[in-house]
Amino acid sequence: MVLERVITYFCKYPKLLFLIDGMGAMISAFWLGIIFVSVESLIGIPPSTLYLLAAIPVFFVIFDFYSYQKEKNALRALLQIIAIMNLLYCLLSLGLAFLHRQTITPLGWTYIIVEIILIITLAILELEVAKKLS
Repeated sequence: MVLERVITYFCKYPKLLFLIDGMGAMISAFWLGIIFVSVESLIGIPPSTLYLLAAIPVFFVIFDFYSYQKEKNALRALLQIIAIMNLLYCLLSLGLAFLHRQTITPLGWTYIIVEIILIITLAILELEVAKKLS
């Protein structure tokens, strides 16, 4: 199965998950904090909410960079932590989207939903790899 091969691969190279996570967080912070703020009317989410949603991934980038520097024996707990933080971020994103449901546009919903799907997929992979690391 493809998923098992992916998990096996990342069990050999678990630090790559922190690079992937960090790159994704940088992309999210850029889109939310710079691009979407400048075209807020197309997204329908107020700038203050976009800035909040952009600031959190900046902390994830720092955590991912810190985690990437650690020894392999510490990676299990760090993968679990970032996976849980990612899932909580998804809940926050969804909650804030519903809070602004009167103004959020279809493009805004599309971004939020696609981002949540990607982040949940990554978080599941992080948790599965963490489970297999000893």
